[in-house]
Amino acid sequence: MGFLLLSILIGMVAGSRTMMAPAAVSWATALGFLDLNGSWLAFLGYRFTPWILTLFALAELVADQLPSTPSRKVPVQFGARIVTGSVSGAAIGTAGGIPIAGLVAGALGAVIGTLGGAAIRARLAKRFGKDRPAALIEDAIAILASALVIGAIS
Repeated sequence: MGFLLLSILIGMVAGSRTMMAPAAVSWATALGFLDLNGSWLAFLGYRFTPWILTLFALAELVADQLPSTPSRKVPVQFGARIVTGSVSGAAIGTAGGIPIAGLVAGALGAVIGTLGGAAIRARLAKRFGKDRPAALIEDAIAILASALVIGAIS
């Protein structure tokens, strides 16, 4: 599968769960599936980076269930998703020799994932009559999509 498409897809994961995409890309780098040596993204493969990003991703999965968690569409949340989608897309793009295209594709994917994910989750929550089942389905999709993208790289 093309690096550009994978960059868009990992950006969509970031649009759904902000820290899931960089955690997945960091594990792929640490495990040797992505070669980022010599690039500005080499830190993703450092010994503790995948663990730290995984803790952030797990904390986000918990925090997302709280009623006090702000909408993903408020500027700070939306911006964070674009940043992590861009970085994650750039990492995949760098491994494929297209770092800037990967960065842009990751950002585009993050916008699609943020807006599309919010719309789908709202519809699911309406069907279920509550948000939690919709949130758990979205969590599962983000985890599966991350695994599929990294699997396609390896």
